[in-house]
Amino acid sequence: MLSLRPSCECCDRDLAPDADNARICSFECTFCDSCADDILQNVCPNCGGGLERRPVRPKDKLANNPPSADRVSQPLTGAQAERHRALAARYAAVPPAQR
Repeated sequence: MLSLRPSCECCDRDLAPDADNARICSFECTFCDSCADDILQNVCPNCGGGLERRPVRPKDKLANNPPSADRVSQPLTGAQAERHRALAARYAAVPPAQR
């Protein structure tokens, strides 16, 4: 079951469980659409995978299956930003299914 993390790993923006601007990779790294598009270029900085719209859990299922409260914050700075620039240069033009 998806953990529905509460924030963007890059900018720490709040992402509610029903947010339509949340993106995830296949490992559930979570980002807002602004960071996914503008900074990450649809390349997860952790695994190199693509970032897809996160599904929304139906409200009547949240009580028994609550979202995660654990915030993960890994802003791209310094060496991490350099590493991601190289990763994005390699993968941004390659469709996620072909990476």
